[in-house]
Amino acid sequence: MTLLGRLLKNRRAGGDHTAWRLPNLQGPETLTLTSRHFSHGDAMPLEHCAKNIGGDNLSPHLAWTATPFGAAQLLLVVEDIDVPLPKPAVHCVALIDPPSGHLDPGALDARHSADGVQLLRSTIGRGYHGPAAIKGHGPHRYVFQLFALSTPMDATTATTPVARARPRTLLPAITPPVVARGRLTGVVER
Repeated sequence: MTLLGRLLKNRRAGGDHTAWRLPNLQGPETLTLTSRHFSHGDAMPLEHCAKNIGGDNLSPHLAWTATPFGAAQLLLVVEDIDVPLPKPAVHCVALIDPPSGHLDPGALDARHSADGVQLLRSTIGRGYHGPAAIKGHGPHRYVFQLFALSTPMDATTATTPVARARPRTLLPAITPPVVARGRLTGVVER
């Protein structure tokens, strides 16, 4: 166990400040989000982790049940809820065209994202940023949250264009209702 991990062992952001808990992103939990690389609550393979811990930083395959009628756009938010900060670290934010039904491995790469995917800013940058849990800190839960939005996100939110908005500004500004939502949690521990 590293000294830093030991010192921060009991400090965790928790799930209270995730996108999932925002009042404007509440809706029926009728989307089932899955991956062929890991099951809900299971360990994520190293290839989906950050390069600095030996991974490939490859976004995992994600699939979801049929998007309900009235969904104009899908919003994917990936958060580390166990980071030792006051709020979870946002590892990816993406807008997805509803007909897609799935994302292949690597579809969230900032250099060449898949068709129908618009990558927005996260805490770390643009695109998928794989888990890089602090060594010795214990298990980190990475929550993949998918929201079916009834209205496409405008080109701007308040005075900031959607593509440039920070997650903590963008997410609360989304116009409800959310017509469906689902989530999948992967775990990484070093």
